[in-house]
Amino acid sequence: MRKHPGCRVAALTLIIAGLCVAASAATAVADEYDRYERSPGVYAPAPPPPPRRGAPPPPLRPVGFHAGPYLFGNVGIFEPSDYYSDYYGTYGLSGYDSGLSGNAGFGARVSPIAAIEGTVGYFSAERGSDKASAVPVTIGGRLILPHPVFEPYFGAGLGVYFASLEEKPFDFSPTLFYPGTDDSDTTIGGYFSLGMDVWLNPRAALNLEGRYQMVQPTFTDKLGGSFDLDMSGWALNFGFRINF
Repeated sequence: MRKHPGCRVAALTLIIAGLCVAASAATAVADEYDRYERSPGVYAPAPPPPPRRGAPPPPLRPVGFHAGPYLFGNVGIFEPSDYYSDYYGTYGLSGYDSGLSGNAGFGARVSPIAAIEGTVGYFSAERGSDKASAVPVTIGGRLILPHPVFEPYFGAGLGVYFASLEEKPFDFSPTLFYPGTDDSDTTIGGYFSLGMDVWLNPRAALNLEGRYQMVQPTFTDKLGGSFDLDMSGWALNFGFRINF
């Protein structure tokens, strides 16, 4: 049978229309797929975390500068000055033996070469049953030669000295009698020191110090007579220092 030309045209038209519909559907599906692919909330991987960094290193201390506030303490021996009995109207601790010495205090390094500090100390000397002692409460400073390990220094200070004296009566001669003393006095005194800190680490050091105490209290004997007593002398102490 022979087909009519109109039928062929109609069939061709249907085929072309079907192809167009299929192409449109494929394009819509592809667009939808691309849209979801491009969506960071659904398919895009999370951005990588920033690189981890450790805590920044602490700032380095300047060489030879062990900065900041500090505590210190030391103990040792006190050697009184050996004057004869009457030195320009002032008596000394002639005949007294060495005694105990010690200091404890708080300070602050205010620059690489300087520090200020307050100290409470003690020193004493004995002669048999006789005893002379003092408790100095001072404020002073240090001049320091900076070094990371070995730091020599020179110090000086002033303060209040709480002194006491206990002595038994005795006879100087058949005509000269000493009635004895049991008295105390508060007076102004001072010191100067030479020492060295040996640093074990940036916060702790061993300390060796020689300190010359200078004080001259006035005491009253048991008969009411008063006299000045030079209680000056050297103290050699060993101790520690802790920064914080």
